[in-house]
Amino acid sequence: MDQYIIGIDQSTQGTKALLFNAQGRLIGRSDIPHRQIINDKGWVSHDPSEVYDNTVKVVKKLIEENNVDKSEVVGIGISNQRETSVAWDRDTGEPVDHAIVWQCSRAKDICAQVEANGVAGEVFSRTGIQLSPFFPASKFAWLIQNSPGAGELAEEGRLCLGTVDAYLVFRLTGGRCHKTDYSNASRTQLFNLKTLSWDEEICGWFGVPTEALPEVTDSNGDFGETDLEGYFTHPVPIRGVMGDSHGALFGQGCHERGMVKSTYGTGSSIMMNIGPDMISSSHGIVTSLAWGIDGKVTYVLEGNINYSAAVIAWLQKDVELIESPVETAALAKLAAPEDKTYLVPAFSGLGAPYWDNDATASFCGMTRNTGKKELVRAALDCIAYQINDILSAMKKDTGIGITHLRVDGGATKNDYLMQFQSDIADVQVDVPDAEELSGIGAAYMAGIALGVFDPAEVFSGMNYHSYTASMDEATRAAKCAGWKKAVDTVLTK
Repeated sequence: MDQYIIGIDQSTQGTKALLFNAQGRLIGRSDIPHRQIINDKGWVSHDPSEVYDNTVKVVKKLIEENNVDKSEVVGIGISNQRETSVAWDRDTGEPVDHAIVWQCSRAKDICAQVEANGVAGEVFSRTGIQLSPFFPASKFAWLIQNSPGAGELAEEGRLCLGTVDAYLVFRLTGGRCHKTDYSNASRTQLFNLKTLSWDEEICGWFGVPTEALPEVTDSNGDFGETDLEGYFTHPVPIRGVMGDSHGALFGQGCHERGMVKSTYGTGSSIMMNIGPDMISSSHGIVTSLAWGIDGKVTYVLEGNINYSAAVIAWLQKDVELIESPVETAALAKLAAPEDKTYLVPAFSGLGAPYWDNDATASFCGMTRNTGKKELVRAALDCIAYQINDILSAMKKDTGIGITHLRVDGGATKNDYLMQFQSDIADVQVDVPDAEELSGIGAAYMAGIALGVFDPAEVFSGMNYHSYTASMDEATRAAKCAGWKKAVDTVLTK
């Protein structure tokens, strides 16, 4: 009898289902997009019911398209868009409102109130995270305060809160499991990284009832079983759950202290494995948990960028400067070398290491000779500059030199961007032959937990194409100085 593991990657733009055989080889993939709900205030939302329905549909689609005997599916792993926050009725499983997407800063006034109470430093000390509306603490508070019926459900003990993983686990298990893993819990700004538990005092500061939050367990823990609404003939265990960036770190094989990866998605997450001991950043990045495995946690330093590959989508869909992202590499290579245009993509403020919610986007340094090619190059370059800012902060916080950067995400296909990233950060950039590292990581976690995958076998099967730095130090320093000057023009604090 064959055995298969399914990886579900529930991301910002849609839901993917990945099919792995018993050797850990990816043999099939299916995708279903979901709506991006953006109102006239710029609030970004998703419909949790649509996301759940698509999760069920995409798994069925995967199995049917690959002609697999569904009785041979033995486990599921889930990776999820992090920080996106959901509130739902414990009795019915129905969401009380649209989910607030991680990009959305509508809860900034709640953060401002917490800061005015003089506890921002204590929040950072305990959770490892700078006070910001991009994290679920203020998003949960906003949902409780503004969603019809949420307050009443909280009073009755019927309110459930969680990130997307917890909502999917709840729905997939028919309401039997309200659980999240250490990686997702550590990104809520409500989880104490020192006690490894929900911090009741911080929850109180935000007005979030701890009883509404999910149980926290290992990333390879028991998240219940699902029959996918009667589709499977047997209950299938869910045994791997991680935030998407953590899944990518695990899937990339960054299991040792000092190893670093960067995901080039809608936004970017740059993570460094710092091992079993917590380090608090003093350079504008955050501390989180990479994962918990068999009762032991691993910490990471992380910097998050709001607009990474989303900048390329903006070029295409909003300003219509390009017809396809595929064009960007060739255009950038044709740009005038002497042009010094920078794009600072603060479309919804700036994240790490600047943490300025009120910053706005700007092109800087344009001349009369700046044209389409130069603007496109500036858009690609800003992705690499932002990631280099994070890498620099990590080196300062840890004293660890970074020589290799493992990368994943759609934008890694852009050879201009990958070479420029290598040049500006002075690191070797390693691009894996596999694309879906988040889903791969969650599936590997589940498959290893269930004894289906041999860890040595699955991780040794990853192959990389590498880019090495060729830019001289004087040019690198001049370009980075220009970037810093451009950023300074948009900062409000």
